[in-house]
Amino acid sequence: MKRGETKSIAELVRATCREEGLETPLNEFRLVQAWSKVLGPAVQSYTKEVKIYNQVLFVKVTSSVLRQELHMNRKSLVRKLNDYVKAQVITDIVLR
Repeated sequence: MKRGETKSIAELVRATCREEGLETPLNEFRLVQAWSKVLGPAVQSYTKEVKIYNQVLFVKVTSSVLRQELHMNRKSLVRKLNDYVKAQVITDIVLR
């Protein structure tokens, strides 16, 4: 890197993560953690398991009423969660 090409530490960390193949797993971890932050403690109390497989978020919910409500708002939830982590991590949500 030339002396005139200064970069922030955040840019260097992002570039290193991308080069080492750590960017996707890191974003997936951040998105799973974002579930409770984006949806709040009420939804979190009914959530049993959250995981990502092939860009699909799988969520086990113990309340059938909440499951139906979340199912109807899947597209907006995908957008909100991806916006929260500032990356296109998931394309769909499967509620069980």
